[in-house]
Amino acid sequence: MSARLHALHAAGQSLWLDYIDRTMLGNGDLARRIREDALTGMTSNPTIFEKALAEGAAYDAELAGIDPAVSDRDAFFTVAATDVRHACDQFRGVYDATQGRDGFVSLEVSPDLAHDAEGTVAEAHRLWALVDRPNLMIKVPGTAAGADAIRRLIADGLNVNVTLLFAIDAYARVIEAYLAGLEARAAAGHALGHVASVASFFVSRVDSAIDARLTALGGDALALKGKAAIANARLAYRLFTASFAGPRWERLAALGAQVQRPLWASTSTKNPAYRDVIYVEELIGRDTVNTLPPATLEAFRDHGEVRQSVTDDLAGAERALAALEAHGIALQGVTDTLLAEGLASFEQSFVTLLAGLQRKRAALAAV
Repeated sequence: MSARLHALHAAGQSLWLDYIDRTMLGNGDLARRIREDALTGMTSNPTIFEKALAEGAAYDAELAGIDPAVSDRDAFFTVAATDVRHACDQFRGVYDATQGRDGFVSLEVSPDLAHDAEGTVAEAHRLWALVDRPNLMIKVPGTAAGADAIRRLIADGLNVNVTLLFAIDAYARVIEAYLAGLEARAAAGHALGHVASVASFFVSRVDSAIDARLTALGGDALALKGKAAIANARLAYRLFTASFAGPRWERLAALGAQVQRPLWASTSTKNPAYRDVIYVEELIGRDTVNTLPPATLEAFRDHGEVRQSVTDDLAGAERALAALEAHGIALQGVTDTLLAEGLASFEQSFVTLLAGLQRKRAALAAV
């Protein structure tokens, strides 16, 4: 048992694994992590699946059994749904024990639908039916079109993981979409208690982008390196606490609604000069989730320190972001670029994944 990981869980933060592959689902590794590491969920994305499908032969048998007439895109979602379904089954005990508050596994809609609300809603429903598990979360990017889709999917009773959030104004739009979706669902006479959502705020990429600009500026600007990402996330958490309070929220909570928890994503440390668990240690708080890649999880297991930190020094967070603006670094411009880059990166991973899948299916058919 990992005392540090269990202490993190006890502090109110759910620990999800930012990784999935078929081997760990079948060899007992995931079950062990759930049992020993207080692991309560799992996330996936096109990059993770690209790597999983490219390595080894774990998927070959299932791919060989898919009708050659099925498109590579549909073949991918068939095998991805198999993995996610099996992971959902392994987390089902967590889901049941927490009365549907945790134990989720995420599967993302196609990245090329990021600006297509209608397409996102349609594909989300297809994936929901394909996996057919109550603890599935459909990942939808936090674009303007994504927010429209989120409102509709929540109203329809699907669980949603909002991904690729960098900016607080985009986060505010997502919170509004979630609340409006719940209100629409309640107005239609449907139950709210089983509908869950997380809002995935990306962290370390903000520092990577801003630190590069600070390095170019030099001088006193260097003192701001490594400050922006945590400040941005802490102010996002402040928005979360303010949004899920007051009469509007209380009416929904009285009907059994769950808060839409902030999820800290991109929490591996990119700069070796920084502590390797800084984006975990500095963002711990109630009703939060941190999704960690395996290496960061192992680092926290070894030497992570737990304290209620996400509400620390909010005035300092505001000063840090104001100081960036004073140095000519507009956070909005940085986060807009990061969103565009994130969407492009996931879309490229999806293209590469489908190309590799096409080659693998052709090779299997030739055997």
